[in-house]
Amino acid sequence: MNATEKDPTFEALLEHLRAVRGFDFAAYKHTTLMRRVMRRIQMINIKDFKDYLDHLEVHPEEYTQFFNTILINVTAFFRDPPAWDYLGKEIIPKILAAKKPKDPIRIWSAGCASGEEAYTLVMMLAEAVGTKPFQDRVKIYATDVDEEALTQARHATYDTKDIESIPEELRNKYFDVVNGHYAFKKEMRRSIIFGRHDLIQDAPISRMDLLVCRNTLMYFNAEAQARILARFHFALNDNGYLFLGKAEMILTHAKLFAPVDMKNRIFTKVPTVNFHDRMVVMAQAGDAVAADQLSHQMRLQEVAFDAIPTALVAVDRRGNLMLANDQARFLFGLEPKDMGRPFQDLPLSYRPAELRSMIEQVYAVHRPITLAEVEHSLPGDGNQYLDVQVRPLPDEGNQLLGVSISFQDVTRYHQLKEEIHVVKQDLETTSEELQSANEELQTTNEELQSTVEELQTTNEELQSSNEEMETMNEELQSTNEELQTMNDELRLRTDELNQVNTFLNSILGSVRVGIVVVDRDLRVLSWNKQAEDLWGLRAEEVQGKFLMNLDIGLPAEQLHDPIQSFLLGANPYKKMVVEAINRRGKVIKCHITFTPSIGPGGELQGVVLLMEEER
Repeated sequence: MNATEKDPTFEALLEHLRAVRGFDFAAYKHTTLMRRVMRRIQMINIKDFKDYLDHLEVHPEEYTQFFNTILINVTAFFRDPPAWDYLGKEIIPKILAAKKPKDPIRIWSAGCASGEEAYTLVMMLAEAVGTKPFQDRVKIYATDVDEEALTQARHATYDTKDIESIPEELRNKYFDVVNGHYAFKKEMRRSIIFGRHDLIQDAPISRMDLLVCRNTLMYFNAEAQARILARFHFALNDNGYLFLGKAEMILTHAKLFAPVDMKNRIFTKVPTVNFHDRMVVMAQAGDAVAADQLSHQMRLQEVAFDAIPTALVAVDRRGNLMLANDQARFLFGLEPKDMGRPFQDLPLSYRPAELRSMIEQVYAVHRPITLAEVEHSLPGDGNQYLDVQVRPLPDEGNQLLGVSISFQDVTRYHQLKEEIHVVKQDLETTSEELQSANEELQTTNEELQSTVEELQTTNEELQSSNEEMETMNEELQSTNEELQTMNDELRLRTDELNQVNTFLNSILGSVRVGIVVVDRDLRVLSWNKQAEDLWGLRAEEVQGKFLMNLDIGLPAEQLHDPIQSFLLGANPYKKMVVEAINRRGKVIKCHITFTPSIGPGGELQGVVLLMEEER
């Protein structure tokens, strides 16, 4: 099966996971996700996705192994040391310098996996501010979608191999040795809050000074990455920093983050700023001067107004067009006779934009309103684009005299923006393809690293199993020798027992009376040849049977009480005579003698009944 094909059975598997487990993989890269799932299927020898879906429904414990395969938890302490060195030497001092001595410091480790990254941050911050100030000021939020990895992170216990990358000085300072493992010190661990967090679905944690998310974005598609980065932008303070993995780039999101050190993938937040175009406000003089000076001043103002390169008109509070400079008259075909006419009667009031409603809105809110890049048809086939701004004109008492309407020609800007947009799209496409290829390569490297670690673990397990099997083999050999010895002893005992049984049978056969041996539950243990001749039943027919239930002509109910009395220790060696019917149907008088059956320890095991027909 090709991992790049759209497989309806694979889509059904993803939908099942979303419906049953609440985990939506829609934002993950499809090819990477499909490759990881196929790997798990091959590991457990299942044919296809449909059979694996059936396997999940029958074996719910498989979900844990499935998510462990999909969510690659590859991490380490001080992973990529040069990047962490730069963070410790350049970024953390800047964060501390921007804070007052007792201000809190908030850090978010997103996609923390088994916690090595979060504890690395603890050591770096504690070294920078001191242990006691760290406990008072620093709070680290460590999140991941993998609950099993979070459980391991909360335990904060690691093997010797896991902490090899930690300098010995920090290892001795921040870890305790417990049962051959290294446990992070509890008093420092309290500054970390571990919790499950989905970067796509859950709201971001806010007011962060530093956000660390290394080699996590590369598993998401471009749309999901954009959503996550927008949430990271919201989460950070205006002077906050974003620390990514070496395989991740955000060149296409320059409006949100600016690079601080591209090599080490450290960025800073670009604060949100609202930009407004502002028009030049024309001033008028109002002092009492001579008529010639006033006339000259008014003429200068008129010439200056006409000389403004931007088309500009003014409408008074009564809705009449009062002023229009040369550029406005040329652009919209206004004539001197139009001055003083109601503005709503002029084509300019609705073309190139609906200005009447804008004027009413300006009167209502008392602030400028701008329409950007309004298309205006020129005579012939040409078009131009104008930024239209309506501004209120208040007097000294803040009473509105009217509004000014300016038309800024931004045609060239519009064309350049479209050209830039096309170039930017091409650049973004190329950048995303490059980034995707880089992320795929990094993902493959991490998968290979994970596979190598799994193979090493498997090799160690096989070696351990081999040693155990050798030990078991030696133990089995020793046990076999012991069993051989016991076999020889058992053979000797069996021979002795056979001799005793032969001797006993010869004695019982030579006795001319019937002998019946019963246990304490009155079940037949022994029945000799004379008893067979007397009552007509063979030994194998009565072996283990309840004496009282045997239909042999012997009045067994008369024997019950004497036998029970005998078993309780009363009247040993008691004798009695009963009338019975032998195997030939003849009525006889049977003499019965009771003797004890004594076990190896001297305990009473049953009763021996000696039966003899009266001659």
